[in-house]
Amino acid sequence: MTEERLIISRKTNNKFFLMIAIGVILLIVGIIAMAAGWGGEHHAEEAHGEAAAVAHEAVTWSKRLFVNLWLNNVYFTGIALIGVFFIAVQYVAYAGWSVLIKRIPEALSYYLPIGGAVMLLVFLFGGHDIFHWTHEYLYDVNDPRYDPIIEGKAPYLNFWFYLIRMVAYFVLWIVFFNWLRRNSINEDLYGGTDYYHRSIRISATFLVVFGVTSSLSAWDWVLSIDTHWFSTMFAWYVFASWWVSGLAATTLTVIILKQNGYLKMVNANHLHDLGKFVFGFSIFWTYVWFSQFMLIWYANIPEESIYFLERLGGHDGKYTWIFFFNLIINFAFPFLVLMTRDAKRQMIMLKLVTIAILIGHWFDFYLMMMPATMGASGGIGFIEIGTALVFLGVFLITFTKGLTKASLVPVNHPFLEESVHHHV
Repeated sequence: MTEERLIISRKTNNKFFLMIAIGVILLIVGIIAMAAGWGGEHHAEEAHGEAAAVAHEAVTWSKRLFVNLWLNNVYFTGIALIGVFFIAVQYVAYAGWSVLIKRIPEALSYYLPIGGAVMLLVFLFGGHDIFHWTHEYLYDVNDPRYDPIIEGKAPYLNFWFYLIRMVAYFVLWIVFFNWLRRNSINEDLYGGTDYYHRSIRISATFLVVFGVTSSLSAWDWVLSIDTHWFSTMFAWYVFASWWVSGLAATTLTVIILKQNGYLKMVNANHLHDLGKFVFGFSIFWTYVWFSQFMLIWYANIPEESIYFLERLGGHDGKYTWIFFFNLIINFAFPFLVLMTRDAKRQMIMLKLVTIAILIGHWFDFYLMMMPATMGASGGIGFIEIGTALVFLGVFLITFTKGLTKASLVPVNHPFLEESVHHHV
């Protein structure tokens, strides 16, 4: 098999830089607008318990910026991590169908070092703005704001232990990604089955590490924003959102590359399998969403239901439309569009659904983070759009650079022939 090399034109790269430039301009406009007091300092009217404590802190432009940086970085880091997870699952399952597209999820993971650096900086400089539990007065018995519930979580939720965990997650993920990627490229260069068998062992170990670190990172980076609230399904929920976003990113890239004359051996059967993944895991995400919601609604315990009350009607109803939009774009739309076999094999249908899912799951993370941090001051403004564009531009530059570093066809993979003749 001949190798296929991706060449990113200067025009395409310029588009990515233009995206970042527009994002920066929107960010600056949004920050000036907030600093000047146009929709600036706002307090939530209806809030209870911890939410009230957060709400009574004025929302400044810096707080809004830090929360948006955190939101986007968690979202894109998740997609990058799913790149390694996808590859590991394929190796452990001895899968042959995915060989022709494996270089795409591999390239997604090139964002991980950037994600780690941004996460660290945002936590160090903006941790107080994002996480209520980082305030020292909560642990002081003599302070009127003392919180016994948060103090009870102090052994786990404390600055240094949190920081150590964050660094450990990224170190482990980057080490495993580099390990698998190096084996993949060496296989291209030297052939044989040695690297393939080695990759299976590395992948099996990574999946154990991933199971632990993805759950802990979901609790650390998202769940701990609502410090009082807890859900036994939350790690699954964040994983489902990351996983379906990663699948959508992979599928969309396959389609775009194919439309630009690359991945010539990828056919409708490969698209069909990717479509089934996207379709199936959109339903899985909904199943986890419904299970979490239904159990909390049915039990109707105040400390549990506050999470959904804030998102459904609280904070002046600011998030109600996103709550329902979330279900429509992430479940109803993919479910109805990809229901038939033909739809999963058509590039235009898959393209529509994958773009919708990537936007929809950004909103999913938005809904997980904004009500507890921004309260009634939340919204989709220049700062939100600007930050999202900057992160998207940086992610695309990193991702496409990763794609150019190796042949799009893993020429010496032992299952390449099987992938070329894949039929479903």
